[in-house]
Amino acid sequence: MQTAAKMRLADALVKILEKEETEFIFGYPGEQILPFYQALRKSSIKHVLMRHEQGAAHAADGYARASSQPGICVASAGPGALNMVMGVATAFKDSVPLLVITGDVSSQFKGENVFQDVDINSVFEPITLQSHLINNPEEGISIIQKAITALKNGKTGPIHLNFPKDILQEEVDTSLLDEWLELTYETDENLLKNNEPGESLLKNNETDEKILNQVRELVETSQKPLILSGAGVLWSHASEDLQIFAEKHQIPVVTTYPARGVISEDHPLSLGLIGLRGTEAANFAGENADIILVLGSRLSERTLMGLGKGPIIQVNLDEAVLTGDVNIKGDVKEFLEKIKETTPENTDEWLNELQKYDKNQHVATDFEETPIKPQRAIMEILQGMNDSILVNDAGSHTTWVNLLMKVREPSSLIFSGGFGPMGYGIPAAVGVSLARPSKHVVVVVGDGGFQMSVQELATIAEMELPITICLLNNQSLGIIKQWQELYYDGSFQVELDNPDFVKLANAYHIKALMIDSPGDIFAAMQEAVKLNKPVLIEIRVDENEDIPLPR
Repeated sequence: MQTAAKMRLADALVKILEKEETEFIFGYPGEQILPFYQALRKSSIKHVLMRHEQGAAHAADGYARASSQPGICVASAGPGALNMVMGVATAFKDSVPLLVITGDVSSQFKGENVFQDVDINSVFEPITLQSHLINNPEEGISIIQKAITALKNGKTGPIHLNFPKDILQEEVDTSLLDEWLELTYETDENLLKNNEPGESLLKNNETDEKILNQVRELVETSQKPLILSGAGVLWSHASEDLQIFAEKHQIPVVTTYPARGVISEDHPLSLGLIGLRGTEAANFAGENADIILVLGSRLSERTLMGLGKGPIIQVNLDEAVLTGDVNIKGDVKEFLEKIKETTPENTDEWLNELQKYDKNQHVATDFEETPIKPQRAIMEILQGMNDSILVNDAGSHTTWVNLLMKVREPSSLIFSGGFGPMGYGIPAAVGVSLARPSKHVVVVVGDGGFQMSVQELATIAEMELPITICLLNNQSLGIIKQWQELYYDGSFQVELDNPDFVKLANAYHIKALMIDSPGDIFAAMQEAVKLNKPVLIEIRVDENEDIPLPR
């Protein structure tokens, strides 16, 4: 009798990821994940060696946002896994699909307080859709397949799989693996909990048709309809569907911050961002619409600031965020297909009314003095970046970009909105650049955030990625300083004694220059974009210039 061929679980996992046409994995090796790295050595998958595990998670996050496909990040046990927490929490808050793989101490030592033993799953459970400790190789194969399916078809967010080192090295029957690789992955309700790919209120049964008919009636009798787009439109690959629907029925569109560009902000039907920092036109529309189609948005407190009392039809795959008057747990693309022939009453009067309100944010930028005003710096960066993708970090520059940038394409403004960690921008730009290799990437970062992930300059330099880093140096934690001076009796512990950033970038073999005169940034940006290699531009800006307070 012939003995069945065997394969280590680590090798089987890589085979599954290859079948899914995985191109990049962002990670940092360590002892307990080494069997997986040994398997990667022989794989067509490209491993991107980040310089910190948090950077690996942020890079996978940036890759996912830029490609609208799940990102994958890998770390080892204990410190390695815990270093990823910030990046995973960032993705969770913004519903970014990540497959997070960690190694762990061997199963016989779990809970024995051995070297690097910690309850990793308890840490990841609150910041992931699912966190699984793998107990045997067969379970590992089954769960990773279901996780991939869920990430592609269910509500989006991180899924964490924790593999003890000994389990990674155990063998499985390759004939079973071959069967698994040929399967159309089916849903296990107990495993996938509330993330079932097929669970949707759009299955054409009698109850669902009643809900859809209610939606159609509300839209058809509407005189002031409004579409509010969230990032779920991007994840469902429904940007084009949304624009076609809006144009066909002449319905204006507003967006949440993560969805900016889902329809070009130059489009006649686009009113721009709604809510906190929203445009006058968007917030007027939100307050006065008689029906609001909320597509793929969780309606955060900042978005709700722009809404009035009009009835809300909310569509989202995450049932937990459904708070509208009519709630549909379903895919946005599928929903738009089902109501595409639903026409509201003539909206000409409504659109004419909206024309009276401003769709632009008016910020003065014509300052000629030095030190450079940050809004002048941002204006020159935006003018010089051509059609590059812009990645934001966290800080006062984020507000200036928000106020000054016109977003014309989906996923062309990448940032962390819900969590807002400093240090996001540079590692996220690595993932964005690899996801969109035909595009130049521009990062805008402050001197505080820059120093939280500066080590990732090594990754950028090693891979010669076409990334321009615009470092706004105000020698302080500017936004925190502003809040302290407004509300806490003056600034404290926010002044930064910075290094020579040009020399620092040069030490990483990155071309760098410092600018301290207005008017020079635009030319430097054009040259950097044309060079299409890593460049750092340090811009000395006025440390006393505050962002405008929200209206």
